[in-house]
Amino acid sequence: MRVEIWSDIVCPWCYIGKARFEQGLAAFDHRDQVEVVHRSFELDPDHPKGDTVPVLDMLATKYRVPREQAQAMEARVAEAAAEAGLGYRAGRDHGNTFDVHRLLHLAKARGRQGELLDRLYAANFAEERSLFDPETLLSAAAEAGLDPAEARTVLDDETAYAEDVRADESEAAALGASSVPFFVLDRRFGVSGGQPAEIFTQALHQAWEASQVSGDK
Repeated sequence: MRVEIWSDIVCPWCYIGKARFEQGLAAFDHRDQVEVVHRSFELDPDHPKGDTVPVLDMLATKYRVPREQAQAMEARVAEAAAEAGLGYRAGRDHGNTFDVHRLLHLAKARGRQGELLDRLYAANFAEERSLFDPETLLSAAAEAGLDPAEARTVLDDETAYAEDVRADESEAAALGASSVPFFVLDRRFGVSGGQPAEIFTQALHQAWEASQVSGDK
């Protein structure tokens, strides 16, 4: 059974949702027969490349709220992250993530996608490292087991894996996904948002039972 997860690396609920999904998967009897594929989705594709803003400023502008309310929003997300056993900091940057997604497609091609995604989430949400510094991306790539020279070549070539990113985003649109995280189980069931772990376990059971009825392997 395949589970596809559309997400953006700067999305806190994608970060939390990944942890909750993994907790739900751990409680699923057939977890060893589940293939997980991460797919690209940009929350802010029109944000100028190379331009970064503090995340609190971005939230205040996007939702048209005072900075104090943006801080309260972040505090609630931080609480949810802590409950999932994740580190979380509010003082991070927001920017264009297209290059990050291109690098994740390199990692997918090299069988290290999950490892790189974990390192990028940690850098962005739990550590004092900016994803919009190429050296952070290269360091994360090396930590995930990728060849730093190959990773640098991909970052330097704006066309490398660009079509893969766009294909993922087109597919998300075709499936009706307008926000992330978005989980698709065997192209039968969809789960939107960072749901509790038990919801993911239930969805996995439902998808598995449906696949057995239809005779899928």
